[in-house]
Amino acid sequence: MTAREEVLSRLNVSRETVARLDTYAALLTKWNKAINLVAPATLPDLWSRHFLDSAQVLNHGPKTGLWLDIGTGGGFPGLICAILAADTAPDLTFAFVESDQRKCTFLSTVLRETGIKAIIHTARVETLDSCAAQALSARALAPLTTLLEHAERHLAPTGRALFLKGAQHEAELAKALEKWAFDVQKHPSETDPAGALLTIGNITRV
Repeated sequence: MTAREEVLSRLNVSRETVARLDTYAALLTKWNKAINLVAPATLPDLWSRHFLDSAQVLNHGPKTGLWLDIGTGGGFPGLICAILAADTAPDLTFAFVESDQRKCTFLSTVLRETGIKAIIHTARVETLDSCAAQALSARALAPLTTLLEHAERHLAPTGRALFLKGAQHEAELAKALEKWAFDVQKHPSETDPAGALLTIGNITRV
């Protein structure tokens, strides 16, 4: 079984969603030669390293409202979640925040080719007006202390942050608790034995 087949088996998605993911994979492979969307060495592991890693976030997010993905880059985790949610959570509205114009052009190309609707903000997250989002996600973007600043600014009172973190997540949590108070749940990563998906709410400054 190929990595693609294994990931699709685990995701258990519709034929239409499979076609969208295949379109996304082909576009990313093509564009990555000109724009550093993912590390070239990780392309052979695209389906597990990037697609499945991002897909796990959707299971812990809301089913309605605004989902703000910051530092979207090549689309992880936001664009993967948007593609999957078209089937499972059609009442979600996705917005991507990415400061690199070329990456935004890539994201808009994938949206057009897959028929997925989403908002793209070509900006730094610090410059956006407060979004009152129900979810705010990020992957490999910044230390947790910095991410919590963005979450406090852009989440609705009932909203939750969803952050994919690696082996240092416990140290990042300890550091963040020096400046912030919050509720957190740690979910073991489905792709990184040392990593975790952190879901965080009720964020306030200490």
